[in-house]
Amino acid sequence: MSLRTPSGEHGAAHHGYSPHVGFAIDCRGIVVRRGDRRLLDGVTWQVRPHERWIVLGPNGAGKTTLLLLAAARMFPTSGTVELLGERLGECDIAQLRPLIGWASSALAPDIPAAESVRNAVLTGAYAVTGRWREAYEGIDEDRCERLLADWGLTDLAMRTFGTLSEGERKRTLIARALMPNPELLLLDEPGAGLDLAGREDLVARLTDLAADAQAPTQVVITHHVEEIPAGYTHALLLRAGSVVAQGDIDDVLCDLHLSQAFGMPLRITRDQGRYAARRGSA
Repeated sequence: MSLRTPSGEHGAAHHGYSPHVGFAIDCRGIVVRRGDRRLLDGVTWQVRPHERWIVLGPNGAGKTTLLLLAAARMFPTSGTVELLGERLGECDIAQLRPLIGWASSALAPDIPAAESVRNAVLTGAYAVTGRWREAYEGIDEDRCERLLADWGLTDLAMRTFGTLSEGERKRTLIARALMPNPELLLLDEPGAGLDLAGREDLVARLTDLAADAQAPTQVVITHHVEEIPAGYTHALLLRAGSVVAQGDIDDVLCDLHLSQAFGMPLRITRDQGRYAARRGSA
């Protein structure tokens, strides 16, 4: 599943961006406060280009807050966030955001229910929700068709977004996030609300995307290790806004770290690149 486009076509080159050679995400000492509560408390996290990260933790751990920072949709109370070599607070957000593909259920209400699936994906090229009078080039149209095919949406292209199942919506939002040919792809709980078949279909597609050397740097948030696609290289475990462990996925996803993150004894197993967790003995 090759989703990148050559230099000069729509995407990073279209925006005039030259990929940074350091970190795709560079968070240092991040604190996010809401009243007396710290949603993130001194988080330092670095993601290098082309790594594939899982961010895992219980409800309230700070996962979505961290992803909003990485999507340039929130600013930290203190600490620094650099995305693709640009520091938040010192860069043009309007120029940065098209380089970051973001798929979240929080975006779904912004897409008009009567919008076609095809237009919901196509309008992701310029991060607008709802087709109006904007003009798209042939290369945009071609990319949209490829993404519809890659994410199993071709037969749904003329369906309205409001009639889609949860799984179909998730795939539409991911295809939309990939539409601008981003340098960084962020997926906020893409498996939430899916049945077993929907989850396995999504995980298979994300596994293909992870294996594509030309695909963007990827970060996926989840509550469940069963939703981790094969081929992901790194993991970050959060609890109550703080880092429990981070680094190579095989080192991070162990019984000790998972039990610390979720506050109960857990045992993790791995089979053919897929994980499962069960309650262990104290």
